[in-house]
Order: sequence, then C-alpha cells, then structure tokens
Amino acid sequence: MDLGPEVYCTSITAKLSALLARDTLKIAGKKGHVIPYYNEEIQEFERKVRVKGYRKEFNTNGYSVSFYDAGHIPGSSMIHIEKEKQSLFYTGDLNTIRTELQKGADTDFPQSDTLLIESTYFGRNHTPRKILEERFIKSIRETIEIGGRAIIPAFGIGRTQEIMLILKKHGLPAFVDGMGVDVFNILKRSPEYVNDINKLEKAFTSTNIVKWEDRESIINKPSIIVTSAGMLNGGPVFYYIDEIYNDPKSKIFLTGYQAEDTNGRSALTRGYIVNGQRTIHLNCRLELYDFSAHCGDFQLKEVVKDFCDNGTETVIAIHGDNTEGFADWIREEMGVKSFAPANGEMISI
Repeated sequence: MDLGPEVYCTSITAKLSALLARDTLKIAGKKGHVIPYYNEEIQEFERKVRVKGYRKEFNTNGYSVSFYDAGHIPGSSMIHIEKEKQSLFYTGDLNTIRTELQKGADTDFPQSDTLLIESTYFGRNHTPRKILEERFIKSIRETIEIGGRAIIPAFGIGRTQEIMLILKKHGLPAFVDGMGVDVFNILKRSPEYVNDINKLEKAFTSTNIVKWEDRESIINKPSIIVTSAGMLNGGPVFYYIDEIYNDPKSKIFLTGYQAEDTNGRSALTRGYIVNGQRTIHLNCRLELYDFSAHCGDFQLKEVVKDFCDNGTETVIAIHGDNTEGFADWIREEMGVKSFAPANGEMISI
C-alpha cells in the first residue's frame, strides 16, 4: 500500500497550506480549469502532516533535520539537514529584516558544509523600510484628502497583515477584504508566529472586516481598502477596481513584486488589466511600494558571509533572475565553490 511521502512543516504552515489548497480548488472550479486534486486529498494531507517546531531536531529516512525561522511569512522555515557528518542548509525564501508582523529570520545559523540560498534580490537593495512607509502613508493621506479611494491589493499571507499593522500604526483607519481575513483568523490561534498578536487584533476589528454586502457602501466614499489579490489576478480587488478605474482622484497601491504575465505587471507597464473578456484601461493613479518579504542584496551577501566564515565550502544559488551573477560573486569574494544550476541540472557535492 502506497502511504505517500512524509510531510513535515510548522503547525501554521499546515493550516495555511490547507487554506491555499482549498482556495485553489474554488478558483479552478469558478474558472473552469482542470481540477488538480480533490478535497479528500487535502483532508488526507491534514491527517498525515507531521508538525515540527523551530530548532526541534527530528529524524527521517536516516537524516537529522531541524527547522529555523525564515522570516518570510508566518511559519516559513529554513531547513538544516545532516547525515553521516555531511550537512546542508536550505534557506528557501528568506528575510532577515524585522517588520511589523515578524521579527525576521533566525540568523544564529548552524554550521553547514553546503548552503542552498535564494537569489531573488541579488544586485538590488530595498528602499529602507522607514522611508518606504513614510512615502506610502503620505500618498494614501493625499489620496483620501482629495476625495479619492485608496485600494491596496496585498498577498493574503503575511502582506495583508503587515499592511494593516502599518496603517494602524500611522492612525489610518482601513477596511480589509479577502483571504487576508481568513489568514488573520488562523494566526489568532497561533500567536507565537507573529510579533504581537494584540496589535494584530487591534488592526483587524469587527468594524473594518468587509462583508460582501457592505462593499458598495464602503467604496462610494473616500476610504482605504486592503484586499486580495496582490498581483490583481483575482479576488475581490476586481470589484473595487471596477468602481474606481475611471476616477483620477483614486489610486491603486501595489505592495509587492508583480510577476510577468500578471495583471499587476500589465497595469504598471501598459496601463490596463484584463478581467475575463473585459480590458480595463486605468484612469485612476497607480503606484508600487515594494514591501518585500525577501532579503535585499546586502542581507543576502551577509548571510553568505556568515556561513562561509563558519566553514561552508559550497554555495548553490537558486530562485532569482541572476543566480549566475550571485554564484560568481560568491566564488570571487568568498573563495568557495559556487553553482547556479539550471532547472533539471544535477550537482554532486
């Protein structure tokens, strides 16, 4: 009997994974896409998943494994694997900077022979968070003061909660709609994965969580609305854009990276989005504020330096537009073996 693979993750990752899996089924059903799996398989995942905490060593298939907080979204993990005195550390998506929602990655790294590290922002540093916040808040205030509506699309996990905390900190009342509310309700039951659950609960109140029947009354007056989806490819954001796209006083505030072939990228580069059979040309204003949950160039290099100073002999750069450049930098500056493998390429270490 095939018992399937062993699945290990933090407790909040298990809950969020099930939430995303069910949302994917819902979207596939609505859009007529091929159903990738069934609800019974999600239930099987929930039964079989093995929950592990940070820095709690466990064994699987002859390997010793530990999770470390990656600081990317609540529950995200870096992974240390060891077998027969050989070790590998995999960062996954990584953020070492403290934010309103999270304290940043656990940088008390273990010794590891090999480092497998993301490269998303190699060669690019983020705008300092304090300056970014000030620009963001100033623009929102100006939008409301002239009678506009501020629509803030945000990823449901991590970004929505971060934006709501920032707005609350600056005394700006905001409504929140979409998956970010479901994520907040999960986080309430796992407070150990955020900086301050009390602050988060004050940012999400019974009066600012939007019910679908209240959307029309909210959008018909100057308001701040944080909503799904972060790249404008679905979710309640379409309702709000339909109401403000032709209003030059109103503004869409994108809050993160906009991938190729998404409505968010199209809005930035071509000034329109597509919703079903409709092409919507945006006469409202549009701004991008990159509240990234990834390390910038400086932080990525600091992580590599920390590992190499502690004996790492091989670094593998992945997940980025210029992994080869990062691997070259590592080889030249750190004097260790470094690779930037192509998809499907095998490396022996």
